[in-house]
Amino acid sequence: MSKRSWALVAATLVSIIYGVTFTIAKDVMPKYVDAFGFIVMRVGGSVLLFWLISFFGPKEKIAKEDFPRIIAAAFFGVAFNMLTFFKGLSYTSPIMGAVLMVTTPMIVLVLSAFIMKERMQNRKVLGIILGLAGTITLILYGKSLVNATNASLGNLLVFVNAVSYGFYLIIVKKLMDKYNAFTFVKWIYTFGFLMVLPFGWGEFQAIDFANLPTDIIWKIGFVVVFSTFLTYLLNLVSMRELKPTTVAVFIYLQPLFATIFAVSLGKDDLSLVKLISAVLIFIGVYLVTQKASPNPSKGGGKTT
Repeated sequence: MSKRSWALVAATLVSIIYGVTFTIAKDVMPKYVDAFGFIVMRVGGSVLLFWLISFFGPKEKIAKEDFPRIIAAAFFGVAFNMLTFFKGLSYTSPIMGAVLMVTTPMIVLVLSAFIMKERMQNRKVLGIILGLAGTITLILYGKSLVNATNASLGNLLVFVNAVSYGFYLIIVKKLMDKYNAFTFVKWIYTFGFLMVLPFGWGEFQAIDFANLPTDIIWKIGFVVVFSTFLTYLLNLVSMRELKPTTVAVFIYLQPLFATIFAVSLGKDDLSLVKLISAVLIFIGVYLVTQKASPNPSKGGGKTT
């Protein structure tokens, strides 16, 4: 199998893992573990794994002037990102959470326009408006009768998480250009762990580990090992061989896998509002990520 084929397999696996994660994490929260306590376990476990694997990676030293950027990446990419996502997912349903995550590429485009002064075409502006309309519709009217205690607040928090991740993608780009990923990711997760600890320590201490069902323990392990640590490694494989625009396409598979998994297990339901919102978001994303040049070999929208 060629390197490109392996990269495509890796990107597909990431989408499947993330799609499944929406339902698996929802099974754990908030019945057995509250959202912030879950994050302490997720980030803490990942810190240990990233530091262990870093000993086998290249030996690079990070310049002191790059640590403020690493701390900012830790805030937007780990701490604020995960706190809002898990708290939001504990309130909303898996399908709505997955659909809202698809807004990330549009958010990155908007942030790039404001922060990096990149010009936006009319088509992309229209795409952002449509995507935003779908997102607002989902947040305000995407009530779920299944597995959602406060869908509106949950949807809003997941959307805020997507905005935070958009900031992270812009901040981390210079680090990726300068260092091997294994050099800085351990520091991003270390600082991120220190940031989430004050929020989640109380909830972590409240976990009744002695009486956790075996399947819940396995699901917590899945989120730590597969949804965090392994997906990052698989993303490295895919980004090394594929264009960013190609990798970005795979984020749109997440709601598909999340929907199939959630509905098949009876963890969520489909409704007309969810379908209409999803269609608006996908049309918006399609317009935003279309290539500016008629030549298909040229680059397109900058995304995850």
